[in-house]
Amino acid sequence: MVGLGLALVMAIVPAASANPRLVVDVSSLRVYEHQDMFQRWYPASLTKLMTAYVAFRAVKAGQVTMETPVVISRHAAAEPPSKMFYKPGQALTLDSALKILLVKSANDVAVAIGETIGGTEAGFVGMMNSEAARIGMVSSHFVNPNGLPGPGQYTTARDLAVLAITLKREFPEYANFFALEGFTTGKKAYSNYNMLIGRFDGADGMKTGFICASGFNQVSSATRNGRSVVSVVLGEQSLGARADESARLLQLGLTTSGADKPGLGKIAPYGESRDVVADISKEICNPKAAKVRSEGRDEAGRQKLLSPYIHELDRPLRLVFAGLIPGRDTPEAPEGKGGGQGDLASVPIPVPRPLR
Repeated sequence: MVGLGLALVMAIVPAASANPRLVVDVSSLRVYEHQDMFQRWYPASLTKLMTAYVAFRAVKAGQVTMETPVVISRHAAAEPPSKMFYKPGQALTLDSALKILLVKSANDVAVAIGETIGGTEAGFVGMMNSEAARIGMVSSHFVNPNGLPGPGQYTTARDLAVLAITLKREFPEYANFFALEGFTTGKKAYSNYNMLIGRFDGADGMKTGFICASGFNQVSSATRNGRSVVSVVLGEQSLGARADESARLLQLGLTTSGADKPGLGKIAPYGESRDVVADISKEICNPKAAKVRSEGRDEAGRQKLLSPYIHELDRPLRLVFAGLIPGRDTPEAPEGKGGGQGDLASVPIPVPRPLR
């Protein structure tokens, strides 16, 4: 996998030619709908689902506990936003680090988790790729624990569904980490970028991600009446669009009979360009597209949601605590220009919905 990943020649695949997505039943593995599910794609912050999975495996193996200190190294502190801007030497428990990882999508915390569990970032990345291969992610390769773009970093909608289903099946005791509406450090509150949590009936996770090359991505899960489904949406044009499409797919999976649907393992690889990593930067990060988002789908710091399946919250967000260990809790550095605005500050996008 490593050699194949690093040998890939990157190419630009027009946005119109690939819009990976699928929805699958967690129990039966029946696929209700799929499109371009084998197309290689930049995972962006969806990478952090694998970071969390490796962390959970380490806890299960007794290598660490949820109270193990995750110390911010100079290397971790130097990661670009989105981040917590912690200083070298500060520390938080693994429990807090995972909550921050999955809600705030903090790149510095992701690297610190990797160094804590793997000894080095490179050691942890090796663990990520080993676990990916073991669970059947046949067309995925990781080069870091946070999803920042780089040669050899890719996945597919199909593989992300495998990862999400594995997380739900293997670690139900940690399901709450993916369903958090937000957290507070005691000084500042952060809301989840996943606009389905608390707003789509039965939504219970999982993760969002964004970089220019991948567009707006989302892995989602929901459960109703004993049926649990997972959806994957890659390459959408805005935060609102990815939430709407995720809601459509989840609703389809939760309300449609899967009796005549194919199993996930029965669908043969398809797509002429599937082995080349798509790059939609030109469609996503041009000035015109950014203006359309800011004036339309993501206006005034609020995501304009069109889905009939998503409703507004009529209560404050439910926040959990996630912060530094007492004694290692010197004041957080102020966020820099563009810090924390979206899953990765590679293009100006609005601030997430206010905490109200």
